[in-house]
Amino acid sequence: MTDEQCVFIVDDDDAVRDALGMLVRSIKLKAREFASAEEFLDAYDPDQPGCLITDVCLPGTDGLGLQKILKERNISIPMIVISGHGDIPMSVHMVREGALDFLEKPFKNHHVLQRIKEALHHDARRREQARSTADIRERYTRLTPRERQVADLLVEGAPNKVIASRLNLSTRTVEAHRATVMRKMGVRSAPALTLRLMQLAEGAADAIGNTDVAATQT
Repeated sequence: MTDEQCVFIVDDDDAVRDALGMLVRSIKLKAREFASAEEFLDAYDPDQPGCLITDVCLPGTDGLGLQKILKERNISIPMIVISGHGDIPMSVHMVREGALDFLEKPFKNHHVLQRIKEALHHDARRREQARSTADIRERYTRLTPRERQVADLLVEGAPNKVIASRLNLSTRTVEAHRATVMRKMGVRSAPALTLRLMQLAEGAADAIGNTDVAATQT
């Protein structure tokens, strides 16, 4: 695994595959080419940053099947679909299922490069968000049950006196818990704490949603 972004190209047409690889490398990006979805799935490491360009029509597992397998495995690599004229309905369906875009053959190089840059930017943002959420989750696990209660009430906007009353604690004890919560969560204010816990909740919801999608497809 490397932090270097890579463009994965899946196409059974040697000429198209080689041309796309050369195009990607012409702007100093890394490219890896595969002749089938199976070859790509056997070699792909989800920790590798990058994006995927895949033809709709492939031997064995087609583009739509590849997209379904990636969803089942909870792999969120940005996908660009290459489509022949007769494949447009399936390409549109793949976009509706989460592909970033489709490019109809013959496509122009500058259009391909623009979509690749957008896909890599999307992947970088998603991975940074995931790292941030993981950091917040790890910080949250350090809170004691009492500190989590205080944190939840702070998010509700409750002042120290109200928190003390609701938890049957002294105001001084609440102040101490509040300071510890802020330190452990790496924030300095209740609004900042609220944003972090909202991000944590959204990350948990996304994880549940991905699990539900995978369950309905198996």
